[in-house]
Amino acid sequence: MAITTAMPTPPPNVARVLDACPPAARAHLKRLRALILSTAAGLPETGWITETLKWGQPAYLTERTKSGTTIRLGWDEAGARLSLFVHCQTTLVDEWRAHYSDQLTLVSTREISIPTNSPLPEAPLKHCVAMALTYHSRKPKT
Repeated sequence: MAITTAMPTPPPNVARVLDACPPAARAHLKRLRALILSTAAGLPETGWITETLKWGQPAYLTERTKSGTTIRLGWDEAGARLSLFVHCQTTLVDEWRAHYSDQLTLVSTREISIPTNSPLPEAPLKHCVAMALTYHSRKPKT
């Protein structure tokens, strides 16, 4: 799956953090950011995505519609791994395990750990991102 949509420029504070990413991880980080934004653009229920910093990390929120949970991106100092984080009290990582335990490295209750020395697993990541961006809108109403 090729991501070809023109991506918006990140806000200046987010751009500074993205630029500080280790060179070994930068290409994967750009593709992961593009995957999040393009996935959101294809989900009418998410509305506009807010790109900001949370705990000093790039974060993606469905601030207007509240359809999903926040997605944060991180990386290790060497750039060997990226992390896609969601709130630990969601059921998302358990849902992702049911679908992708053989394709993704899922850590605890809040993280997908992505090695940067192999191709980005775009198809499963796109599905996981879509699930996160629609998490609240998919929950049964009580």
